[in-house]
Amino acid sequence: MKKISNKLLVISSIGELRRVVSEWRSSGDRVSLIPTMGALHAGHLALIEEGLLKAERTVVSIYVNPKQFSVGEDFESYPRTEEDDLLKLREIGVDVAYMPSTKEMYAPDALTKVNVEILSEGLCALSRPQLFTGVSTVVTKLLMQCLPDYAIFGEKDYQQLQIIKRLVLDLDIPVQVISVPTVREKTGLALSSRNAYLDSSETLIAQELYKIMQEISRDLVSGAQVSRVIESGFDKLISIGFSSVDYLTLCDSNNLVSLTVLDRPARLLVAANLGHTRLIDNIEVLPENSISNL
Repeated sequence: MKKISNKLLVISSIGELRRVVSEWRSSGDRVSLIPTMGALHAGHLALIEEGLLKAERTVVSIYVNPKQFSVGEDFESYPRTEEDDLLKLREIGVDVAYMPSTKEMYAPDALTKVNVEILSEGLCALSRPQLFTGVSTVVTKLLMQCLPDYAIFGEKDYQQLQIIKRLVLDLDIPVQVISVPTVREKTGLALSSRNAYLDSSETLIAQELYKIMQEISRDLVSGAQVSRVIESGFDKLISIGFSSVDYLTLCDSNNLVSLTVLDRPARLLVAANLGHTRLIDNIEVLPENSISNL
């Protein structure tokens, strides 16, 4: 896809975003949207690169959404690096940085929320009850504000990805959701803005998470009993220094139903706490002679 040279526009209003996108469309350009909460790292840049490949025009939203944080979570302390983020967007060739205020995003008398049942239950929702209603609502709003051809999301937030795919399908939103594999450090640690919370000793422990997940995957593919392997994985995570494990489970890749037998394409998903940091990750686990659904 040939990229059209353009300076980065920083837009904060819905009306201006729609005006700019309308101008692009009148010229026949397609549009990619990459929703983010800022603090951009290599994982985000991989999503943006995919957006640049898919369409002539690219919008990156930067908005720390208060609706997805529960009381006591890290909304106030969540990393905010706007100047550095904008520099990265300019360097990579993004057309628009969409940075709405909360007043712009949510009318004070707004009554509507978006909730995707079943997929939004369990896993991360058990410890973060507001998360997915907040995510579903803000993503729906961003999609309707921009009306992109493509919306790019990472596989690292796998439950979120499946929820977004479903809401787009159920609400007939004319956008193609594109998923991008998790970007990792050389150690295997999945990139996350919250990794900045880890101190040096915690980082060493965190780097073991992916290795343990790979061990579990190998055992499952070899035919080991799911419940036994998962229980052993819990014990390993606690033994190396994780303070608690919210979940470690094998789920159907599409509907996230928990599996007791590896008889279809699956995902091994984990959320574990280390100091003040909650780490999530997932990897694909395929039975022999199976093909990925992604």
